[in-house]
Amino acid sequence: MGGEYVCNLSPELIQRAKDELNEDPERRAADIQHIRDWLKKQPHIKARTDDWTILRFLRGCKFSLEKTKQKIDMFYTCKSMCPEWYTNRDPQDKRLRAILEMGLILPLPEYDVLGRKVLLNCMRKVDLETFDLDDVIKAALLMIDMWNEEDEQGSVTSFVVLEDCTNLTFQLTVIRSPGMMRKLSALFQEGYPMRPKGLNYINTPAAFDTVFNIFKSFMKEKMKKRIHIHGSDLESLYKEVPRECLPVEYGGTNGTIEEIKDYWLKRVDARRDWLLEDEKYGVDESKRPGKPKTTVDLFGIEGSFRKLNID
Repeated sequence: MGGEYVCNLSPELIQRAKDELNEDPERRAADIQHIRDWLKKQPHIKARTDDWTILRFLRGCKFSLEKTKQKIDMFYTCKSMCPEWYTNRDPQDKRLRAILEMGLILPLPEYDVLGRKVLLNCMRKVDLETFDLDDVIKAALLMIDMWNEEDEQGSVTSFVVLEDCTNLTFQLTVIRSPGMMRKLSALFQEGYPMRPKGLNYINTPAAFDTVFNIFKSFMKEKMKKRIHIHGSDLESLYKEVPRECLPVEYGGTNGTIEEIKDYWLKRVDARRDWLLEDEKYGVDESKRPGKPKTTVDLFGIEGSFRKLNID
């Protein structure tokens, strides 16, 4: 989406945005313009200023203008401090394409009974001896960014996560890198304008609790309360994620993983120019008013700050 925002939400979702997100359709354009004017006065931030991008942040912050400013600053700061995840995101790059074709993270068609999107995490397919972990995370973030860009309803209703833990190799590798965990946690909890309304884990092996307790240590209390561990009990899963939302591989009726993956590969290709252009947005810490931020400030870890070229 680009240019002036045209609302395509149902009357029910417009009302939900009012009730849950403090969105006033009469004031929406003025709030968007307020944030756009503020961004023009921030010498260090080069951000997307189209209506749709700003509106997603406003909705994610329940239309608190100050929180929206903080969130946007944090998002672009994290983006610039993680060039290994946010640069060279050409979906036709041979190495990145091979990861995307695994269908690691798939926004599923349709919505659950509360109108939320379901994101299926299939990291179990990843062979980390073949692929670099940063490239795997890059591919996953690319898919999340594409979904955020294309799902108007999800900007109001948010989403739930379903993670298949058949193979814990990916999670174990991430956990061995506390710095990476801190970066991912800061990015999702402080930078992105939406948070999952439910975290569902299935096919959890015996070692899962030990591994997951480390993950949980990085979560805010609100997120910890949204966790559901189902083990191999799909009937338990269906109480949180109805089977009609799920692919046939998980006992559902919502298409196959292959069909869903192919749909998103086509969408990624269609938005290739958007993905390539997106690399120019970020922050220049040398221009930040006051004290420049560092990786220690953001993630609590030392690290080189490779400035993105955002001139």
